Amino acid sequence: MTRPLHFGICTDQNMPWDKTVERWRLFEELGYDSAWNCDHIIQPSRPTGPYFEAWTQLAGLAAMTKRIRIGVLVTSNTFRHPVILAREAVTVDHISNGRLEVGIGAGWYEPEHRMFGIPFPETKELVSRFKEAVEIVDLLLRQDTTTYEGRYYQLHDATSRPLPVQKPRPPFTLGAFGPRMLKLSARYADTWNAFGTTQEIKERNELLDEFCHELGREPNSLQRSLYYWVPKADADPWRSLQAFHDVVGPYMEAGMNQFIFDQPRDEQIGMLEKVMAEAIPELRKKGAPDRRPLTGVRVNREQWHQPKDYA
Repeated sequence: MTRPLHFGICTDQNMPWDKTVERWRLFEELGYDSAWNCDHIIQPSRPTGPYFEAWTQLAGLAAMTKRIRIGVLVTSNTFRHPVILAREAVTVDHISNGRLEVGIGAGWYEPEHRMFGIPFPETKELVSRFKEAVEIVDLLLRQDTTTYEGRYYQLHDATSRPLPVQKPRPPFTLGAFGPRMLKLSARYADTWNAFGTTQEIKERNELLDEFCHELGREPNSLQRSLYYWVPKADADPWRSLQAFHDVVGPYMEAGMNQFIFDQPRDEQIGMLEKVMAEAIPELRKKGAPDRRPLTGVRVNREQWHQPKDYA
C-alpha cells in the first residue's frame, strides 16, 4: 500500500505584487498541488530587504487563483492572538472558496521579535502557548460559540460567524520539531511539517507513529510534509531532473509524502514545468510507503536540526 504524493511551492514575500501573482498562477497552471508564503516581518536570509505581511498577501493571492491549495508555512503564534488568526483563516477560506490549509507554528526567529519589541518567551512557554492557540483555533473553526480557560488565553462565549467553507474545518498543517510539539501534531494536525536531514526526519516520523499509536490514531491519517529550504539545504532540487529525484527519493523513504520547495531562482524557472512534466507524474504513480505503528522508539534529540536562533 502507498500514500498519495503532493508537491507545493513556497515563495517569500520579497517580490513585487505583480510578479508574485504571476508566479502563483504559474504554479497553478502547471499543476502543483499547493502554494505557500512565509510568516515573518523581515526575511531571515535577507533581513534588510523588503517583505510583505503573510496573511494579507495570502488573501490577495486567494482572490487571484482558482484551484491550487494555499497557506502560510507556517504562522508564528507569537505574532497574533489565536482569535485573530482564526478570523483571518475564515476570511481566506471564503475568498478562496475552500482552498485554505491553516499552517501554525510556535515561532522561532528571535531577531525579528527583538527588532520590533515582540515578546519571545523561552521554549517551554512557546510550546505551551502554541498548544492553547491550536486548541482555540480548532474550536473557533468548528463551532459557533466557544468558551476556553487557558493559562495564556481565555475566551468567554466567543462567537465565530461565519464558519469556514470547509467542514468540519480547514486542514491544519502544524510545524513541529521537539517531542511536545510532535505529540500535539499527532493529536491535532492533518499534516505535520518540518525540515531536516533524512535521518532526523525518519526519527521524527517514527516518534509521530508512536504518538499516533498512543492516541489511537491511524498513522497514515497524518500527512507528512517536508519544507525543503533550498538556500539551507545540501542539494538544489531545481538543478536537474536527477537532482529533483535525488532529493525526493530519500525523504520518501524517511516517511514524507508531501513536498514543499522554495521556488527556483529566476534563471531556473523553466525547471518548474520540466519537473512537473517529467518527474512528478512518475513519482505520483509510485506513491509513498505506508506508515506502520512502531513501539519503543528512541530518538537522540541532541542531533536534531533546529533553525538558527530557535530557543
